[in-house]
Amino acid sequence: MNKQRPFYVITGRPGIGKSTFFIKIINLLGREGFKVGGIQSPEVRGPAGRRIGFRIKDLYSGDEGWLARRNYPSPIRVGAYGVVIQDAERIIRKALGDALSTADVIGVDEVGPMELRIPVFRDYLMKILDSDKPLILVVHYRLRDPRILGKLEGSERIVLTYENRDYYSRIYPAKILESIKRFYGRV
Repeated sequence: MNKQRPFYVITGRPGIGKSTFFIKIINLLGREGFKVGGIQSPEVRGPAGRRIGFRIKDLYSGDEGWLARRNYPSPIRVGAYGVVIQDAERIIRKALGDALSTADVIGVDEVGPMELRIPVFRDYLMKILDSDKPLILVVHYRLRDPRILGKLEGSERIVLTYENRDYYSRIYPAKILESIKRFYGRV
């Protein structure tokens, strides 16, 4: 396609609602008949409400596994969390490989320090950023990788704050849907 692809980057401080906003957009696109591929990395809280880790989920198939767990013995660590390499690599390879080959839209929640420590994620992320498919990425607010930041140029950045998140949640899912419909000539 010769048209410029829709490319959205959602960012903001932790706990601001980035993942909730992302899933609202992904669900709307799915209801409108778009095949959305990619991954989501929701946090997991234990009985006392304390974060115990993160799951990784294939947006299209629903397959999931552990991304990281608190105090998990792993050579890849971020703070108190050890990456569950076998689960993470399996989901990443399948979800992002399928997204590149068959999805209409690619979504990634999130491009953050934990995910970027996994070499297979970084490799697929670079392929995704170089693809011509519409993208919706949740990007950690402190991302400093110059190579990735360079590839994010030209994206529409949505910086969520407590003051604007309700506005974005009401207005932007439909706006993003319309831009993707126009891209595919479905308007």
